[in-house]
Amino acid sequence: MSAISESIVREYFELHGFFVRQQRKYSAPAKREDEEIDFFVLNPRYTECLSTLPFVLGSADLASLSRAIVVVKGWHTETFSLAVLEHAPEIFRFVEPRAFQQATRAFGNGGALTKILVVPALPQGAEARERSIQLLRSKGIDAVIPFHTMLSDLIEQTEANRNYSKSDLLQIIRILKNYDFFKEPQLELFKAKRKGKPKASAAPPGEAPAGKASPAAKE
Repeated sequence: MSAISESIVREYFELHGFFVRQQRKYSAPAKREDEEIDFFVLNPRYTECLSTLPFVLGSADLASLSRAIVVVKGWHTETFSLAVLEHAPEIFRFVEPRAFQQATRAFGNGGALTKILVVPALPQGAEARERSIQLLRSKGIDAVIPFHTMLSDLIEQTEANRNYSKSDLLQIIRILKNYDFFKEPQLELFKAKRKGKPKASAAPPGEAPAGKASPAAKE
């Protein structure tokens, strides 16, 4: 996982009020099961939800997330299709019993521990998407958050007139906003609707344009 992918995930959870602890500060050529986990996140403002959280989490769902272990797969050119998932068993190492038990000990007692996978994208087609979700569920993953969700939220919440000197990521987003590389969604929608009026089609020979009487009609 690259440092920029880590930064996106950390900033996203901190934006929503989570305490974030990184599992390790080093890179190892061969990871142990417990080192597959990238972040522990804890929500001090957790609000219990009576309904079950969706598998694909959105930002509005985070208030009902108490605590979680998070693994980031920043393969930004990949879609997590069934074929990709079936040929990448290392994705699921963090949900194996040994890794999960160590994560539980690190958190201590305090309720359920959600296993979250941060993914670049799921398939767009409904059938292919559902097959990928079923496989992820069968491997023991509780939820996924797409990078698109995280980046959209960070871009929306970053203010162009603030100096984010303590965050390189937010500072870059702020600079890009300041130079109009990010547009307001409403403005883009408005621009898309503003098109010139279609020109009136030419009237066939012997027929007057709409709204005008033909010479024959005047006689």
